Amino acid sequence: MDIKKRVNQIVRKYGTRNPLEIIEKMDMILVRYPLEGVRGFYHYFQRNHIIYVDDRLPEHIILFVIAHELGHVFLHKNNNAIFMDTRTHFVKNKYENEANLFAMNLLISDEDIEEHLEYTTSQLSRLFGYEKSLIELRLKNFN
Repeated sequence: MDIKKRVNQIVRKYGTRNPLEIIEKMDMILVRYPLEGVRGFYHYFQRNHIIYVDDRLPEHIILFVIAHELGHVFLHKNNNAIFMDTRTHFVKNKYENEANLFAMNLLISDEDIEEHLEYTTSQLSRLFGYEKSLIELRLKNFN
């Protein structure tokens, strides 16, 4: 699966990289609520796509969490992560990494990176406001 290609298709379809605008255009429900133990999760209930996010997080992290959950929607819609986690020994790390890669490709375009090619990973991390490990993941998928 080419995650970057999928992200670019979504950006073209919805005309934005902003996860809030994408979920609005998709008619999804966003619930901001103080969550315990998780930053956010996706739930499909009674024909409604719902993303829950911990409203105590900084806004740029909220955008990341929403983009991450959109990754699950677009990449893993038919997988039941809760079932896999509680009833099987299947490692769901692969799905989490793919959702992180989706989120970083959605939030940081190749053009954003090209403008700062001289920056180190640490500098890009500070510039974009995301953990260094997420920036490193994004850079692996650059161009």
